[in-house]
Amino acid sequence: MATVIAMPKLGLSMKTGTVGKWLKKEGDTVKKGEAIVEVMTEKITNKVEAPADGTLLKIVSQKGAKLPVGGLMGVIGEAGEDISAALSSAGAPAEAGAAAAAPAPGGKVKISPAARKLAEENGIDYSRITGTGPEGRITREDVENAIANGVGPADDREALEVQPYEGMRKAIGDNMANSWAIAPKVTHMVDVDMTGMLALRKSVNEGLSDKEKVSVTALLIKAIARAIEIKPRVNSILDGDQVKTLKEINIGMAVALDDGLIVPPIKNANTKKLSEVNKEVKDLAKRGRKNKLNPDEMVGSTFTITNVGAYNSVDHFTPIINQPEVAILGIGRTIEKPVVVNGQIVIRPMMGLSLAFDHRVVDGAPAAEYLAVLIDLIEHPHKIFI
Repeated sequence: MATVIAMPKLGLSMKTGTVGKWLKKEGDTVKKGEAIVEVMTEKITNKVEAPADGTLLKIVSQKGAKLPVGGLMGVIGEAGEDISAALSSAGAPAEAGAAAAAPAPGGKVKISPAARKLAEENGIDYSRITGTGPEGRITREDVENAIANGVGPADDREALEVQPYEGMRKAIGDNMANSWAIAPKVTHMVDVDMTGMLALRKSVNEGLSDKEKVSVTALLIKAIARAIEIKPRVNSILDGDQVKTLKEINIGMAVALDDGLIVPPIKNANTKKLSEVNKEVKDLAKRGRKNKLNPDEMVGSTFTITNVGAYNSVDHFTPIINQPEVAILGIGRTIEKPVVVNGQIVIRPMMGLSLAFDHRVVDGAPAAEYLAVLIDLIEHPHKIFI
């Protein structure tokens, strides 16, 4: 009996997914549990396993097809089996996406005369445009959209590597561009003395195993969450015509991957013990880099941090706000610098902080007030736990 391959629900919030690369071709034998196709969401790329043993009889949705959860991707069955009943019961696939309309290599591009003329006048390589007309025909409107989005002539310079701009990478790019476009942002930058926090960390870690030792990131998350309790304005979202200051304090932690970025949150960071936060930080980062996080583990942040201190090359920067949040804290490297303390020049470990905020919701003064509270907690870390 034929078995359909359906778009899986990879998280509670997932409604649609995009078909990625097929790892098997029609006619291949597959085993139940074997990875057969990649599925992309805004957060991750997951490999979908075969739901049954058999032969991949039909690939219904090609790479690039955007489908609702449960949408038909393909059919597995016995060689030569009639699958018409399975196809009709599952329904036709949703929109085919960019890949379905793209011409085959060396194939003829279908384009209207008006669209061709407009593309040539503007130096647009129309073979790179996805047609929305009948049978993938490129229309004048398609060319106008391409011009607006900056599609130009193909660059034929030799490349060391070529990667498709799709899936997670495209989702990140779209989200970043959207955030940059809609949020009038300001960034406050300051150095903070890490002497007290590093001393506390050393004291806490005495006698602990390497697995149990508390990271600076965990201590910073506790300080950031405590500062939000005191100055909660930065823990808001802009929801239509309402500014909502949120009760939950979920600190999103940007984790860099080879092909993108994810932001799993430490939920209710303000109410958790330091050891609990430390364990979650390590677990989420480890599983995130292995693409083992459930999509639901990567949503729900109310305030995000992005830490580039480990690269020892950046003091301050302008992080992009993780919409719909209204603030993000960039953490730079910690290096020894001369500072004045009680009228004396001393050497202290100083860390760069960069607080970017959405000026539609947060003004400069409350942002500065939050930063002042955070600095005090970092420099006097015993206050975090009072």
